Amino acid sequence: MTVLLCVATMLSMEKFDVAIVGAGAAGMMCAGLAGQAGLRVVLIDHAKFLAEKIRISGGGRCNFTNINAGPSNYLSENPDFCRSALARYTPSDFLDLMRENGISWHEKHKGQLFCDKSSGDIIEMLRRECEVGNVYWRMPCRVHAVTRNEGSHPYYLITDAGDISVSRLVVATGGLSIPKIGATDWGFRLAKQFNLNIIEPRPALVPLMFDTISWAPFTGLSGLSLEVEVSLGETGHAVSFVEDLLVTHRGLSGPAILQISNYWTAGQLLLIDLAPTQKLEELLIKAKASSKRQLVNVLSQFLPVRLSNALVGHQNLSPSSRIQELSDKALRSLARASNAWKVKPCSSAGWSKAEVTRGGVDTMALSSTTLEVHGLRGLHFIGEVLDVTGWLGGYNFQWAWASAVAVARAIAAEDIQ
Repeated sequence: MTVLLCVATMLSMEKFDVAIVGAGAAGMMCAGLAGQAGLRVVLIDHAKFLAEKIRISGGGRCNFTNINAGPSNYLSENPDFCRSALARYTPSDFLDLMRENGISWHEKHKGQLFCDKSSGDIIEMLRRECEVGNVYWRMPCRVHAVTRNEGSHPYYLITDAGDISVSRLVVATGGLSIPKIGATDWGFRLAKQFNLNIIEPRPALVPLMFDTISWAPFTGLSGLSLEVEVSLGETGHAVSFVEDLLVTHRGLSGPAILQISNYWTAGQLLLIDLAPTQKLEELLIKAKASSKRQLVNVLSQFLPVRLSNALVGHQNLSPSSRIQELSDKALRSLARASNAWKVKPCSSAGWSKAEVTRGGVDTMALSSTTLEVHGLRGLHFIGEVLDVTGWLGGYNFQWAWASAVAVARAIAAEDIQ
């Protein structure tokens, strides 16, 4: 009787060529293209609202790509993995899709492209692409279990909307960042089920926090913003970023900190040049020889007044001291504290503030051209769930588009053959 029930259940299952779990940027992109290639595609997502991460991106205008996107802008334990997909679907290719859909955009900063109107334009474009491809939607719908057997439709999914069997399963569930809009570890759990390694996930593109005591001298600077150069201190690490820094009541944020957070690990120092275009040692020594002004007033020619006061106080100097009264040694120490401010964060701001996930499914287990798991025909991973993390500025969306297209094309090509 049990065997007969099992056979009956399998026969009643709805069959698809492709099931994509995760209706975000990568998932919708892949579903639309695969559907337009003639495949029967079902797109599944547990969320109530569609593509919330796209919606909130770029302050509501979606920083959808970066014209400079290339392999050097991504971090991974397997750094060459992203090359193939990025080379075969470039920012120019995505802009062609934008033009076809009548969506206008502008460059804001360092190759970062944003919608002129709203991030909703991107969501609607992807939804239309799925509509053209006759994609079936299951949303909101949870996938409770996945099993794999032999046969033409080896993947069986037990979902809220009924059981389905598919030839191909594409995991596009993203990472752990911003749980309040639906992030879960579903993709990582599925990967572990199939014995894939997970590179430890951690928050990335995230503000950095400090302990209360060490940060006390700087809490009054909350809200201050200025351009800096930030790098990892005392490690010999070559990476650095010239971007805006934002001081908060608990630590540091802004593009400069979000960028370096991808590389930072607990216990590491940050080295911050608060005046990257000025050599303050030379300027302060020169000012001492020709000025009777107060030290803070001199330093405030190059740095914001609040910051100047905080740095002078942190060096145990009196803000009212005249620059001529101070030793060259004291001025050099102040200059170093400004051009090479050393700070040690105690933690990141966590998943709730992280824009993306660093780490994820180990790409060593996948083909770089088809993003299919070696030895598990028909199982693919795309987007943020993988151990491929881009810089701030549209790079992660470009990886979503490129990885999605790589899989859609690979599946379509094999199906046609």
